[in-house]
Amino acid sequence: MVSLRSNLAVTRRRESSRRRKEADRTRRFARKIRRWASIFLFFAFFSVFSGRLSASDTDSILGAWLNARTNIHTWSAEVVQTRALKSLTQPLTATGHVWFAAPNRFHWELGNPPQTIAVRQAGQMLVIYPKLKRAEKYPLTGQQTGQWRDTLALLEAGFPRSQSELESRFRVIAQTTTNNVHEVTLQPRSPSARRLMPRIKIAFATNDFSLRATELQFADGSTLRNDFINAVLNPKLADSTFAPELASDFKVVEPLKPK
Repeated sequence: MVSLRSNLAVTRRRESSRRRKEADRTRRFARKIRRWASIFLFFAFFSVFSGRLSASDTDSILGAWLNARTNIHTWSAEVVQTRALKSLTQPLTATGHVWFAAPNRFHWELGNPPQTIAVRQAGQMLVIYPKLKRAEKYPLTGQQTGQWRDTLALLEAGFPRSQSELESRFRVIAQTTTNNVHEVTLQPRSPSARRLMPRIKIAFATNDFSLRATELQFADGSTLRNDFINAVLNPKLADSTFAPELASDFKVVEPLKPK
């Protein structure tokens, strides 16, 4: 009897430890998802599509902005990122740069010198931490599960191509224009997307329809805002921008690969 109780206690402790580790892993991954969500939104926004909008779509400021995206082949800008957390009295800010090339390549980095670099490559996203000499590979396939699957669903769907498509996937909560900048507040209609990001704000200039800012609100009340400045439309970008070389002393891991 004593032996049986002892074995049960050991089993319970092991199960409790396993659950704690799994919960910690889930929380760490959730934090990464929140950090990368702005990158995914940026990529989805710039995914280039063919064709033009109908006249009825371009009758509105929002429709005209959607139509203007067809002119984007490459794009670069400086970015100021602001993270507001309930646990902090002051928001966290970081500066960086972003480059995009149609149809789906991007290079996003924060910090000077860069502390975090994210590069979209064929079939994967490479996240590099230069200071730690570490790189992480994340698959961009539909064969994943959990939060990563939900995030990929947002990524693969891309940003809506027309106002009617936008309204089929988002509820337009509010639209305002201030100092020649139009801001649209959206709510995802998809429950899984809404659990990740209840609100999305996009701001663009009304004169040239250039992207000025994106802001994401997460389920815990925190926000992540990116303000884009000194943007350049259709610059010439080298292929090496999207194929960074890693030094031999970098450790490359695949966090989502089954163990």
